[in-house]
Amino acid sequence: MTKVLKSLPGWTYTSDAFFELEKTELILKNWQLVCHISNIPNPGDFFTFEIFNERIFVIRDEKGDVSAFQNFCSHRGTKLIDEISGTCNGKITCPYHAWGYDFKGNLIKVPYEDQFKDFNKQNHGLQKVDLEIFQGFIFIKLLDSDVPSVNEQFKPYIDEIAQYRLEEMRPLGRITMRPRNVNWKQIADNYVDALHIPVAHPGLSNLVGKSYGIEVSPNNGYIHKMWGDGINTRNNNLSNRLYDKYLPHMNHLPGDKQRYWLYYRLWPNLAFDIYPEQMDFMQFIPIDANTTMIREIAYALPDERRETKVAQYLNWRINRQVNNEDTNLINLVQEGMNTNNFKSGPLASSEICLIDSANKIRETLPIAKKENQPSESEIKKMHE
Repeated sequence: MTKVLKSLPGWTYTSDAFFELEKTELILKNWQLVCHISNIPNPGDFFTFEIFNERIFVIRDEKGDVSAFQNFCSHRGTKLIDEISGTCNGKITCPYHAWGYDFKGNLIKVPYEDQFKDFNKQNHGLQKVDLEIFQGFIFIKLLDSDVPSVNEQFKPYIDEIAQYRLEEMRPLGRITMRPRNVNWKQIADNYVDALHIPVAHPGLSNLVGKSYGIEVSPNNGYIHKMWGDGINTRNNNLSNRLYDKYLPHMNHLPGDKQRYWLYYRLWPNLAFDIYPEQMDFMQFIPIDANTTMIREIAYALPDERRETKVAQYLNWRINRQVNNEDTNLINLVQEGMNTNNFKSGPLASSEICLIDSANKIRETLPIAKKENQPSESEIKKMHE
């Protein structure tokens, strides 16, 4: 496909009908992150995930295996688990009629079973969901597609990622949800937009200097990678100076990664931020055409050093400032899109991740090639 060096037209960031196409073709057919294996360390531990009208939970069984299931009872469709995380004691029990399932999804208990005609419990287990564990992170896919595994998508970077021992990490807190009144693509676009960093993020720019780089992975661009090296820190920012002062040596990392900040965007709506002392993921959960929920949590290797704790806090301070700056920017961009007069804008040849993102969407949803907004009914016909 010939690369088009321009952004998507503004209407693709506001159209309800186009959003419905994205739900199916861009989100549900690609891998979505639920949690890390350390969030469910013991048999019966579960973690739930919701996107659009889909309700999923992952659970660890007695042998240590992890499975993913639709979060509803086979009897009347009752939501089985109504918490973000926790532990099921012995079995999964429906709160409505007490149907019980083991941790492999088998139906094992049905009160008043003799009242059900021609009933076989083996035919009414929980519905399984495709699952993959990559570097300790649990992913699910809700619709069939030919999308490669997460491991295959990250293949060009496996050796680099392995240095961070992500599978050994533990959560530093709980899942947080941050609502944003913008289209999900605004957040995803902003994440891989390198040209705005020296303009809009003085703190981050001072930290990484001119070392900030971006690339699109060679295997069909499934991964967008960004990086910056803190050894170029310009010491006119207190948090940056303190971070550089207190961040201790990380024995598991080579010398060139001791101040290295690394970012991966997994198409289409997941970001991994990896630092010497911790990592976090940010998932851009679309709610509607003009609303997105940022779902995030941080993880780190066990490390009780005071200096590490201080560095983790300073990292949080630096990134909270960056997030505040980004929130204002994406709101301004969304306001421009909402005028209905913005068409496609030109992209610089260096904006390789933005170019790749826009072209991926045009390839998947060809109606996005139209500069002028089609009618909602015309867009809906693509569902048919």
